[in-house]
Amino acid sequence: MYESRPAAMSSFWMPFTNNRDFKRDPRLLVSAKGMYYRDVDGRELLDGAAGLWCVPCGHGQPKIAEAIAAMAGQLDYAPTFQMGHPAAFELAERLMEFSGHRFGHVFYTGSGSEAVDTALKIALAYHRARGEGGRTRLIGRERGYHGVGFGGISVGGIGANRKHFGPLLPGVDHLRHTHDLERNAYARGEPEHGVELADDLERLVTLHDPSTIAAVIVEPVSGSTGVLIPPKGYLKRLRELCDRHGILLIFDEVITGFGRLTTPFAGDWFGVEPDLMATAKGITNGAVPMGAVFSKSFIHDAFMEGPAGIELFHGYTYSGHPLACAAALATLDVFREQGVLENAARMQPYFEEALQSLRGLPHVIDLRSIGIIAGIELAPIAGQPGARGYAALKQAFADGLLIRITGDIIALSPPLVLEKQHVDELFGKLAKVLTQLA
Repeated sequence: MYESRPAAMSSFWMPFTNNRDFKRDPRLLVSAKGMYYRDVDGRELLDGAAGLWCVPCGHGQPKIAEAIAAMAGQLDYAPTFQMGHPAAFELAERLMEFSGHRFGHVFYTGSGSEAVDTALKIALAYHRARGEGGRTRLIGRERGYHGVGFGGISVGGIGANRKHFGPLLPGVDHLRHTHDLERNAYARGEPEHGVELADDLERLVTLHDPSTIAAVIVEPVSGSTGVLIPPKGYLKRLRELCDRHGILLIFDEVITGFGRLTTPFAGDWFGVEPDLMATAKGITNGAVPMGAVFSKSFIHDAFMEGPAGIELFHGYTYSGHPLACAAALATLDVFREQGVLENAARMQPYFEEALQSLRGLPHVIDLRSIGIIAGIELAPIAGQPGARGYAALKQAFADGLLIRITGDIIALSPPLVLEKQHVDELFGKLAKVLTQLA
């Protein structure tokens, strides 16, 4: 079904899309399997972006599809307000195991945006529960992306995502971003320069007083703003400063979680543990919308010490949806049974070397990667920021390749089940695209 072009396309207002241009020349996907999509014209397209960063195990995993179908026939919906269902509790235990039992509890949401807003609300409510209700300020970072809820865009630092929507949340400030093209271009893994940028938190602490700051939220690796990798020691320094001033540290691992850096979470790779961690995307291999906030036990326990009754007045109709739980449980099975993380670690050096082969091609001004994620920064066309990146997206699709762009940066995050032939195809086609760009 749905194998042909729709008769009309005007009714669907598409997200984060140049709607008018798209509908003049649509890019329609109708099926997916393994590392590939198929479009409405029957062409195969290598998935260089894991959909929207969210399909680590590859497309069409039978175990996940079967689990969703079985749950749909058994329990299509169940509330988790004052009720529950077994899969939600089983999944929570499995997620604690997947995280190495470094967290104590998980709160379900329906998306990454909801997970971020949930983490921010938990941070604020935690301080109030322990008698520090004056800690209401939230600190994000320039060029950070934390979804599209009002909390997420307030702590986020991408101008285009903020400017249309009014003053946003009060009491929010931002750290400086870590991207230093002049000193760190073509770095492999963590850049050498910039650990001192973490000390920008001291500037904000001095400005606002630490007793007013509830939490700092950062992406361990900023994905949607162009794969910005933190300098060596940066995240550890940020952790130390938060501990010094009693500030909670939140990692937004919506993109980096579930294997993108070859470890379960980015915190594992960097050796830094946040207090709260927002996740989504790969938790269900993209098959059913779901998000989850991982919480340290001391945060959860602070809510359990007050009067009996509802401890946290927060949640969503679809928190712990049965189909999402079934998909997530099956996804964790696939990670284990198919050695997805082990394959990603095995492929990482080959992926990095293939990326570096693009150095010297037209318009390329930086290449950066960590784990199985890469950013290719292109020189912008004078007076037309983003135009070259958009042209790359369209040319890649025409050449049988799906990529992500953010401005003039190409972001790559293929499924973690990739093999050498997929890496060769990905970068071979991308090299051709780059040589064709104006």
